[in-house]
Amino acid sequence: MQPPTSDGWTDMPIKLPSFRPRRDAYPPDLWTKCPSCEEMLFNKQLDKVQRVCPNCGHHFRLSADARIALLVDHGTFTERDPGLQSVDPLGFVDQKSYPDRVAAAQLATGMRDAAVWGTATIDGRPVALCVMDFGFMGGSMGAVVGEKVTRSAEYALLQGMPLIIVSASGGARMQEGTLALMQLVKTVGALERLRPAGVPFISVLSDPTTGGVFASFAVLGDINLTEPNALIGFAGARVSAGTIAQELPVGFQRSEFLFEHGFIDRIVHRSQLRAEIAKLLGYLVPTSRTNGSNGDVEPLGLPSFRPLSFLTNLAERVMPSEPEVPAPAPMPTNGSRRAARPNATVAAPTPPAPIEAAEPVVASSAAETDTEAAEAAEAAEAAGPETAPVAPVPEPTPAVSDEGTRHG
Repeated sequence: MQPPTSDGWTDMPIKLPSFRPRRDAYPPDLWTKCPSCEEMLFNKQLDKVQRVCPNCGHHFRLSADARIALLVDHGTFTERDPGLQSVDPLGFVDQKSYPDRVAAAQLATGMRDAAVWGTATIDGRPVALCVMDFGFMGGSMGAVVGEKVTRSAEYALLQGMPLIIVSASGGARMQEGTLALMQLVKTVGALERLRPAGVPFISVLSDPTTGGVFASFAVLGDINLTEPNALIGFAGARVSAGTIAQELPVGFQRSEFLFEHGFIDRIVHRSQLRAEIAKLLGYLVPTSRTNGSNGDVEPLGLPSFRPLSFLTNLAERVMPSEPEVPAPAPMPTNGSRRAARPNATVAAPTPPAPIEAAEPVVASSAAETDTEAAEAAEAAEAAGPETAPVAPVPEPTPAVSDEGTRHG
């Protein structure tokens, strides 16, 4: 240190502030770039708006935990079968072995597999909920995912509670081969048992829902909901166009296109998804009433809402019933033209007398028969409907075997 000068000050070196160069890359844990509008979004602010871009409305993909927290009542979700884990039955190896891929996905997401299921309440109504996570190996459906979807459907059937499945998958898991493809039939069979029992199933198709999940349980809901601009389809656009050798319209695998063509029931913004599901549960689940004596909640015993039955009953009420068609009058025989009255009783015809071959009978002329029938009808009208006699039924004329007699 230098000694002080005569004026009392000490000469100290001057330190200028250093400026760091501007970063071209932002830290991934602080900022996220919107793939639609390319705006840099602060992650904390993005989480407050439920991972929806405030500029263009792009819906980012959610993890399973974030999706559950968005849909159900706070603190009501109870996970079931958390210990299910995939094994390597085929010994599949590509760039990595299958167990190594599963371990890396478990470390990145904190989940055992790509789906989680359990029970919860939405607006106070108990539901069975199964949610898929695209972050776990692309949400691919293997034996564990198929088992969890099946168990959630079986539990909903056993308890008689609604089932909600949120799909986010790229398809069947190729590392499990045919065992993954068998889950398509397994899950569909479990869901089809819900229909005769009247248990409602609401399917939420998030971005993306493709492949085997799309081809099985994801589109079988009583009501199919989706978020805006979600990718929904069986195969990619290039593969689909090459298969049919035709140019497909732009955005044919987006939720807006599917909604316009009747494949999706509703497109719901993420901020309104929970309220929309709660409203649908109010329509689909039978209402309950409170017993005034002891305060217990008793079900009304109303059947669950079935769209086809509802429309059929509505059509029967609106459309007028068809008038009854009166029975047709008996057809006249043997050239008789008598008119049959509504209140007149018709006597049984008298069987014809046996015909002797030696004496052929000549047929009476049609003019005589018509005259007798007209006279009987005029007499019946003069006598009244109650006492009107029945015109005698002329005996049938047998066919004449003689050729010369038949021609007169």
